[in-house]
Amino acid sequence: MLNLNGVALRRGRRLLFENVKLQAHPGQRIGLVGANGSGKSSLFAALLGDLEVDSGEIQLAPGTRIAHVAQTSPSGQQSALDFVMDGDAELRETQRAIAVASERHAAADLHRLYERMERIDGFAAEARASRLLNGLGFAGADGQRPVSEFSGGWRMRLNLAQALMCRSDLLLLDEPTNHLDLPAILWLEEWLKRYSGGLLLVSHDRDFLDALCTRVAHIEHQQIRLYTGNYSQFEVHRGEQLALQQNLHKRQQREIRHIQSYVDRFRYKASKARQAQSRLKMLERMTVIAPAHIDSPFDFHFLEAPRQPRQLARLDSVCAGYTEPVLANFDLMVSAGDRIGLLGVNGAGKSTLVKALADGSTVLSGERIVSKDTRIGYFAQHQMDLLDPTQSPLQHLHALMPGSREAELRRYLGGFGFAGERIFEPVAHFSGGEKARLVLAQMIRRQPNLLLLDEPTNHLDLEMRQALIRALVEFGGALVLISHDRHLLRTVCDELIVVHDGQVERFEQDLDGYPAWLAARQEAAADSRPERMGGAAAANRKRQRQAEAQRRLALKPLTDRVRAIEVKLSSNRDRLQRLEHQLADANLYSDPDRRAEMEGLARARAELQSGLEDLEAQWLEASEALEQAGEGLPDR
Repeated sequence: MLNLNGVALRRGRRLLFENVKLQAHPGQRIGLVGANGSGKSSLFAALLGDLEVDSGEIQLAPGTRIAHVAQTSPSGQQSALDFVMDGDAELRETQRAIAVASERHAAADLHRLYERMERIDGFAAEARASRLLNGLGFAGADGQRPVSEFSGGWRMRLNLAQALMCRSDLLLLDEPTNHLDLPAILWLEEWLKRYSGGLLLVSHDRDFLDALCTRVAHIEHQQIRLYTGNYSQFEVHRGEQLALQQNLHKRQQREIRHIQSYVDRFRYKASKARQAQSRLKMLERMTVIAPAHIDSPFDFHFLEAPRQPRQLARLDSVCAGYTEPVLANFDLMVSAGDRIGLLGVNGAGKSTLVKALADGSTVLSGERIVSKDTRIGYFAQHQMDLLDPTQSPLQHLHALMPGSREAELRRYLGGFGFAGERIFEPVAHFSGGEKARLVLAQMIRRQPNLLLLDEPTNHLDLEMRQALIRALVEFGGALVLISHDRHLLRTVCDELIVVHDGQVERFEQDLDGYPAWLAARQEAAADSRPERMGGAAAANRKRQRQAEAQRRLALKPLTDRVRAIEVKLSSNRDRLQRLEHQLADANLYSDPDRRAEMEGLARARAELQSGLEDLEAQWLEASEALEQAGEGLPDR
């Protein structure tokens, strides 16, 4: 299906990779991994024809249909449902052809086009698009809303739905989970498992990669090397290769001993027993994957806070929201050593809860109590916009710690991947990942004992995520985390809280039980939706669905008759064409022995022509009856 033969690719003067040989076959799901800037997105651009390779050849099997997610935000007054259906180009082409043929009353063309619609499952396309929207988190009525009414993140979900709507042979997905919450990620994961084509996937979500990938293509040192298995298996294979290098192996052992010593400090303290046991489990998993990341450019640790109060923050009988409550009458206490993960769909109120803890800005009623010794480290996406674009990373750190020596700050920034001249450059043109790393560096420098992290990994690559996980495992304070990265949640959180329907409740299961909990709630919601929604809108939609079904049922006999006549018309026209071809033979008229044959053919032609006239009259009559019957029924 796809073959890269000796491919080299540059961006500007920089060589991304060269002499690459890579094959992808139908049904294979290949994870494309590598450091930021290694060429993952550029390879996608070359596959789509937006970039020319510098040498070698990209070969695609004839007729291969490639689908990808557009990176530009859509707009316009087109409905969301129609926008998604546009992803099936053959469907739209067939629908346009049917409209033209209907205007010309071209029965033979209509018959052929209706057969094509059946073949491509076109009559169920609207239902297919609706299922995609629902799976990606859109409400039922959202399908009829104009695209321009949605926010940027939801418009990117529409782009994803449009790409999934395409009946493709090769699907290219570049960070598809970036704008999704955990329920939507879980749905997408299951959808992609059923996808029959080839998949090339770029993602920094290791659980997503583990669940889907059958191969991993790793870009490193201007080469692409293919590994069999999922991402975790790739880490093991690559770790074994790196461990063969003695210096790296020694460094790895020092790293593992450092983590183990932290665990040993708390293992036998009763007050820390639960946290120590949790970290032992984390250590077991980290030790397995550590070799694959031992040459990571990132290496940082949280600084210990001056004091560690037992009770850090408490919310008592709080209603939280903005102009209206989002969360009603809940209590939450965060104590030293707590490591809490928040679950819930986008919009449920997770960020509202974290802001209530961070500064009380969303507390409408109730009480927020914070210890005088609590130092809060708060990370949220909007904080990247608060960076001064004219200042460098070094200047940002100097402003935070004016008495620090430059050499110390340079070493500190080096642990976050800022090296060489980069630490002196203004942040205006930094990538999202670089800005996120700088915000994390600032937060850690403040020596917090309570971390409030709202999607901290959104712009971070796999290596930086792993470094952050390692630092969070060692962190001695308390943690409240919002993330759709299941590996991060599973590794650093001891308990889970689910935010839903205005409530804040402890989730008694582990993270693996969350998909089943979600499915049960969705099923219950589907069963009770008309009753729950109440109001005229829900009842009206139900009546519309019932009327549509009754309309189809009432019109079915007439529709079937029209299509049956069209089939006969098409068949008879084909026979007439063959007879005309036979009668065009000059020898048929010059040979006396073939006179009887000629007369038989002529009679058959006359009978067919007469029959065609009758069939066309029947088709017109049936079509008019269908049109009149449709006008007499309620509109959809």
